[in-house]
Amino acid sequence: MAWEEWDQIKSGVADPHAAPMQLNQLAPAGGGGGSVPGLAASSPQKQAAAKAINDDLEPGVARDGKHAAASVSAAVKEFGPRDGYGWDASGALRRAHETWEKQVRMLLGRLATEKGLLSTTAISFQSNEIDIATQLGRRSRIGDH
Repeated sequence: MAWEEWDQIKSGVADPHAAPMQLNQLAPAGGGGGSVPGLAASSPQKQAAAKAINDDLEPGVARDGKHAAASVSAAVKEFGPRDGYGWDASGALRRAHETWEKQVRMLLGRLATEKGLLSTTAISFQSNEIDIATQLGRRSRIGDH
């Protein structure tokens, strides 16, 4: 659903005179909803997206996360206690960096999950289609006559 459609739906809900939306109808001839630009819908597009995550995003996030770790560690050390005194910023930076590291790990985990899902979507659809065909074949009595 495009954002324009969503805006139309929202404005229709706000308008008490607008006709209600019906979902109990067949899709128009030629297919259902329109295509969304940039949406990876084909298997090659999904594989390309998974490859982009693997080759560009994950290494970039890991690299930039390590760079940030080195920079923050140097700042924590610089602001740290010397001769028994230090800046409060040192502890705050350390805590902020711990949060940053958790977020980087979560982002890397999310990217890995998305990459895996993109890689297996075609297989899942194919398995579902085979399963449904098998179930329908068992229940069908068309070939018995």
